[in-house]
Amino acid sequence: MQISNLQLEQVNDRIQALLKANSFYGKKLAEAGVSEVKTAEDFQKLPFSEKNDLREAYPLGLMTAPEEEIVRIHSSSGTTGLPVIIPYTAKDVDDWATMFARCYEFAGITPMDRIQITPGYGLWTAGIGFQAGAEKLGAMVVPMGPGNTEKQLQMMQDLSTTVICATSSYALLLAEEIEKRGIKDKIKLKKGVIGSERWGEKMRNRIKNELGIELYDIYGLTEIYGPGIGINCVHDTGMHYWDDYLYLEIIDPVTGENLPDGEWGEIVITTLVKEGAPLIRYRTHDLSRIIPGECPCGSKFPRIDIIQGRTDDMMKIKGVNVFPSQIEEVLKSFTELSSEYQIRISHLDGRDSMRIYVETSGSNDFNALSVKVAEAVKSKIGFTPIVKVVELGFLPRSEKKSKRVIDERYE
Repeated sequence: MQISNLQLEQVNDRIQALLKANSFYGKKLAEAGVSEVKTAEDFQKLPFSEKNDLREAYPLGLMTAPEEEIVRIHSSSGTTGLPVIIPYTAKDVDDWATMFARCYEFAGITPMDRIQITPGYGLWTAGIGFQAGAEKLGAMVVPMGPGNTEKQLQMMQDLSTTVICATSSYALLLAEEIEKRGIKDKIKLKKGVIGSERWGEKMRNRIKNELGIELYDIYGLTEIYGPGIGINCVHDTGMHYWDDYLYLEIIDPVTGENLPDGEWGEIVITTLVKEGAPLIRYRTHDLSRIIPGECPCGSKFPRIDIIQGRTDDMMKIKGVNVFPSQIEEVLKSFTELSSEYQIRISHLDGRDSMRIYVETSGSNDFNALSVKVAEAVKSKIGFTPIVKVVELGFLPRSEKKSKRVIDERYE
């Protein structure tokens, strides 16, 4: 998707605001001698911004609008290093709610729906974003926040919730609890809006089938408003994103060069109208591709594919680069296996080892299945892991995001 003349004008407007504010990124642009971009080629020469850059701006170095216009801050949910603080103006908050309401509409959600929100509130952008979008749409909100599964299920039944907003991990936990308690006939859910972590096909199918609902992938990150900047429609041919608010590029994560539509690479996002903390060419580290052509739904909003992982997901084991998505691909080829798995990497007696724990949905011979899975993984990644097949429900469930990779070498 080549940047349009209107988008270039919007980028120039944000460049001027950054330079005028002399904010962290404004200084970076001034140092690079940038005051405007006239062509797509000019735009592609603009410096990237990275999360580590934003951390250097802590606490309020990203603030670009005057302080009296800042109405809220949010912070990234990362657990390492300084947090990234993102200031929002009233217009930013409203724009975000508008984008989120659009997501609900693309999922076929209406003001007659009752939306139960389970992601966290507070500095994290999740809960409050889901709520603001639902209120902008005009739907009834049940703002539960995370945890307290007993209360979640009670409200779901008593209020006849029709839409659940959750991480995939918590949606699965709820599905399992509903099955365990035999209350599926009392649950009125029709749709699930799921975000915040990558999830595989097996997990998607389990949630969809066990809850009997349609599932929608929502996309977003705190640095770029939060969740709600993209969602798939009922045709499920990728996630539409809102190019009146954002410009997306796909780059080669190694060279930084732009890739043509259809090729897989790293998502880079520029905010076109954000006031509190505009970002230009922000490297998300999320891996996807721009889907060429028009969606069967007829919408002109462009699409990206479901997020396949992150450039920083890579594990280096025995000198081999391994991605969780490679392991997932092998596991989904075994019908006897369920969606839940955990990878543990350790270093013993001078050697790296990888253990994979995976739940089975029905096999009786755990040992024989473990051997088969280990052989299949070896053919994919080049070395043999230790595989332990375990019974359904053995691995921990999470009310937030599931920790699928635990690297004990650095603990």
